[in-house]
Amino acid sequence: MKYCLLYLFFLNVSLAAFAQNNFLKPSDTLNTKRRNTVVISQSTVGGLTLLGLNQLWYADFERSKFQTINDNSEWFQMDKLGHVFSSYQLGKLGAQTLRWSGVKKKDQLLYGATLGFSFLTAVEVLDGFSSEWGFSWGDFIANSTGSVLFIGQELLWEEQRIVMKYSFQRTKFSPQRPDKLGNGILEEALKDYNGQTYWLSVNVHSFFKNSKVPKWLNVAFGYGADGLLSGNEVLIVNNTLIKQNRRRQFYLSLDVNLAKIKTNSNTLKTVFSIFNVIKVPFPTLEFTQKSNVKLHAIYF
Repeated sequence: MKYCLLYLFFLNVSLAAFAQNNFLKPSDTLNTKRRNTVVISQSTVGGLTLLGLNQLWYADFERSKFQTINDNSEWFQMDKLGHVFSSYQLGKLGAQTLRWSGVKKKDQLLYGATLGFSFLTAVEVLDGFSSEWGFSWGDFIANSTGSVLFIGQELLWEEQRIVMKYSFQRTKFSPQRPDKLGNGILEEALKDYNGQTYWLSVNVHSFFKNSKVPKWLNVAFGYGADGLLSGNEVLIVNNTLIKQNRRRQFYLSLDVNLAKIKTNSNTLKTVFSIFNVIKVPFPTLEFTQKSNVKLHAIYF
């Protein structure tokens, strides 16, 4: 359910892209009209999304007293990385749109970069009052981590030298459990952890300013999983124990930081910013728990 939050992310990105394409470039000073547009649009979309979740999703399940759950061991923590990614990207978006409005740096970080954490925490609270789920401290920590990843780099370096990215490819597992892993490519991209990879993409030039390494070239470290049909190791369907060959996967690859590509076009800058959430396919080394190493000619 929580991965529908990515819909909110991409919707907000679309709003930001629309604004930048019309007003072209960030304001050097506070532009009250732009700031109000950003605040109203994000507040409206966020509020309507929470209201929709409350009425259309949680209404199907019994309400309960506020409760917490410990789901930290589930899904090889892939769901937690989804929260880190969502919080990081929403926070990045919030800060960038306030920057476009001419808001000073301190307020960009205080009110913009915490967008993901605030929204995702509100969803966690809704979970806490549902008998089907509960407030997850693991999710809360993951949400915090995403915000800290963005804000920390802005405070330390005033730039994002390490960008969190995402990639996806369809797997054989979702047809086996479409209710859990998704039915159709859009649902699968949000729910099938077997096809998802989360990356920390490191810009080499940012750490070695005097090097001849291209400014757009990154080294990416990825994490994924395979063989997950359920959150836990034991899966019983119709009184039958289903065997799962579960394993963690680690990746080493190259990447392109689209935000570092030089262009004078504000339209292209916006497009690059939108697509910079996706890991660019490159030859990739895969390492598994069993010390196996595999070379992918191209890995998505």
